[in-house]
Amino acid sequence: MPRILLVEDETAIAETVLYALRAEGFEASHCLTGGEALRLAASTAFDLAVLDVGLPDINGFALCRELRRGRDLPVIFLTAQNAEADRLLGLEIGADDYVGKPFSPRELAARVRVVLRRVAAAPPSGDAPAGGAFEHDVQGLRIRYRGHPLDLTRYEYGLLAALLQRPGAVLSRAQLMDRVWGDALESGDRTVDTHIKTLRAKLREVAPDIDPIRTHRGLGYSFEMT
Repeated sequence: MPRILLVEDETAIAETVLYALRAEGFEASHCLTGGEALRLAASTAFDLAVLDVGLPDINGFALCRELRRGRDLPVIFLTAQNAEADRLLGLEIGADDYVGKPFSPRELAARVRVVLRRVAAAPPSGDAPAGGAFEHDVQGLRIRYRGHPLDLTRYEYGLLAALLQRPGAVLSRAQLMDRVWGDALESGDRTVDTHIKTLRAKLREVAPDIDPIRTHRGLGYSFEMT
């Protein structure tokens, strides 16, 4: 039974969400504040967290960073309906999904299930799923696509490995820069976009009619297994 952590300071909203999550077969725990959530998470392993952005003691984004220290915890943010800035910032720090208020608790429970299913399908070490179009030799830093070894530069390899690790999730340019380039002098959206373009070209050499990399305008890129 997956364990879900809900951090929401509005009790009425929390009660409806808890009911929907438990009706879907999840074990759900509720905290009113970020501090309470951190104390609970220190003693309990959760499979996913649903975090309200506007908490009274710490905002949801800062709480997300703290909860993820030393672990890979999927997160869904609850935001104001038209808070585009919250949505963008959430995706910047690696949100798996976001839901605008007001929302349907049943829809939120369904999104929780989708994220958990996606995370379960993604291998922990960044390997591509067995039998998929991609074969990722993590130790050897090699990737094969549809049986063909890809001749990738260091940064093309890093980009593809990062996307393979979280299929379906939108990774912002800032996230990709941090994961692939680290402290390198190269920086900026154009750096990521240029390498995505060359990576796509190499994938099309193998399968001209398939593009597994999806562009999300203003947000970043996601990857679909083919």
